Amino acid sequence: MILVVGDLVTDVLVEHDGPIQAGSDTDAAIRVAGGGQAANTAAWLAHAGQAVTLVAAVGDDQPGRDRVAELAAAGVRCAVEVLPGLATGSVVVLTGSSERTMITDRGASLRLGPEHVTAVITGTPDGGHLHLSGYPLLHAGSRPAGLAALTAAARKTITVSVDAASAAPLRAVGAETFLAWVRGTDLLLCNADEADVLAGPGSPEQQAERLTAHVRNVVVKQGAAGAVWAGPDGMWPVTADAVPVTDPTGAGDAFAAGLLRAWCSGASPAEALRAGGIMGAEAVSRIGARPAPR
Repeated sequence: MILVVGDLVTDVLVEHDGPIQAGSDTDAAIRVAGGGQAANTAAWLAHAGQAVTLVAAVGDDQPGRDRVAELAAAGVRCAVEVLPGLATGSVVVLTGSSERTMITDRGASLRLGPEHVTAVITGTPDGGHLHLSGYPLLHAGSRPAGLAALTAAARKTITVSVDAASAAPLRAVGAETFLAWVRGTDLLLCNADEADVLAGPGSPEQQAERLTAHVRNVVVKQGAAGAVWAGPDGMWPVTADAVPVTDPTGAGDAFAAGLLRAWCSGASPAEALRAGGIMGAEAVSRIGARPAPR
């Protein structure tokens, strides 16, 4: 079993072909669907046949009920806290073929309870894996829950991974602080922008090696250029196959899911990177952050 802790929100996906016309109209296709880094990763894990539980929070509202129902239908076990009086979070995703920008109202995700997180992790049998989205750590309201997840996992015989999540809030909390929170975890995943914040300038290999002073293994993602893994047994750079990009939203979450499923099943770092790349390529070939419903 893989436990994924983090956010479950509604994505309002705005797909535009050209630049945003500030102060005027921009033609776009607009879709509403489930989102959130943790929820997306959980959905891709279930899509790959992995037993997975999502630990998150939603409001006591129709969007929250819809988001949980979507994940349950996709095969995700939902240990989702329902918080009366709060709205389920929403994210407006402005996306083109090469980049996406998110405008975020995290809503109930900011009030994910540390007691709820601790109870779910404590009640999980040993031998599994905890994957923590960095978002709970990066926001003051949800930070106690993120720290509680790491504390509860440390009392169990399970492996732990953390996704660095987003460069701007990482910069706001500071690299030293974030790395102190995740010190000693088994695996840290970050993209190029997040690696710049956490490790400073340099090649992905140099950044990954620096970060192994804080965690056991590090993956630095480079999008279409591939990824690099650094750990106690060496360095593994893997290139990515070139694929047409329809929408990059959720590609990193899908990559994490493919990598985690392989690694937790005993794959080598290079094999895990390739598995992540395959699932990431599947994600960018379709609109939205989740796999297509079965």
